[in-house]
Amino acid sequence: MPQPLDIDNWHRRHHFEFFKNYELPFFNLCADVDVSKLNEWSREQGGPSFFLASLYLSLRAANEIEPFRYRLSGDAVVVHEVIHGGSTVMRQDETFGFAYFDFGPSYDQFEVAGLEILAHARNASGPLEDRPERADLIHYSVIPWVHFTGFMHAQRLGAHDSIPKIAFGKHSDRVGSRMMPVSVEVHHALVDGLDVGRFYECFQSLLDDPTALTT
Repeated sequence: MPQPLDIDNWHRRHHFEFFKNYELPFFNLCADVDVSKLNEWSREQGGPSFFLASLYLSLRAANEIEPFRYRLSGDAVVVHEVIHGGSTVMRQDETFGFAYFDFGPSYDQFEVAGLEILAHARNASGPLEDRPERADLIHYSVIPWVHFTGFMHAQRLGAHDSIPKIAFGKHSDRVGSRMMPVSVEVHHALVDGLDVGRFYECFQSLLDDPTALTT
């Protein structure tokens, strides 16, 4: 169960109160990450899913940054012990669906389960399964056709959404490295630019040592 955050003694209390009632409280940052070593590792290992590996490492980084586990609950803020991933998946009919991936300490287990989840999602059709009852998620989008430099998600104005949103773009060779654009969108009542910067730093350090996936 998520635990309540002591807002009265929170060093960001004034920032929380300032931003919590904004009509558009999310802000977005986009930056490239170097996926050269992860891409090379995936090929050397005989083709483990690059997507699942990058998803897992980004979830590991997000779980390390406590504000990424904060969620609004009415007028309160709660802290989830662990957050998981919900991602768009391209279907065979060229629409997309949603798939959900539980984070855990073992990448091997994450990948085995993830491959089954992906296969099911790609063959599915019909309504989107958005699971609005779950706040212990990060919402992921995958845009593998575009090396984007900016990104904006669809939003419901007035909705009490505080879930971070991360998008992966097309990775391609840039100046001798394999670079992938990553968009991070967060609720400013809960998360600051410093926290997003720490996420990128942690994510990059994990991408630079993909052998840690199997240790």
